[in-house]
Amino acid sequence: MVVNTNSEITLVTLQNCPADATFLAKIFVKIADLGINVDMISLSPNHGSCTAVSFTISDEDLGKILRFTSALQETSSIKTIISSGNCKINVYDENMVNTPGVAAKVFSAVSTVNTDIRIVTTSDVDISMLVTEADFGATLEAVQNALK
Repeated sequence: MVVNTNSEITLVTLQNCPADATFLAKIFVKIADLGINVDMISLSPNHGSCTAVSFTISDEDLGKILRFTSALQETSSIKTIISSGNCKINVYDENMVNTPGVAAKVFSAVSTVNTDIRIVTTSDVDISMLVTEADFGATLEAVQNALK
């Protein structure tokens, strides 16, 4: 297994969004038009006709996203929560799809250092966690030790 990391990551959460793909498409097209690269994306379950979407960007793009979200809040009922200075830990292995227990090892390790997990995304071959910068070192060490 390979463990990769990235730092200086901003988490953006848009609450009270319309729960439809057209709205999401428009949001991400506008963000792309601003030259902002989006990495992790997590969509919350719908609450009636509304949902929340969280995504990560580079801290370098914080100013651009703040201008975008301010304008968005002025024209809608969407509430924005922004947290910068985070780090991503990514566990990757092509064999993960056929290896039971990887998530159990990762989350058990994270629990031993009481990590503040901000967002998690997964695929068949990876687990990505966004953690606070303060928790990064201890979390990375715990995950690496658990996967030895």
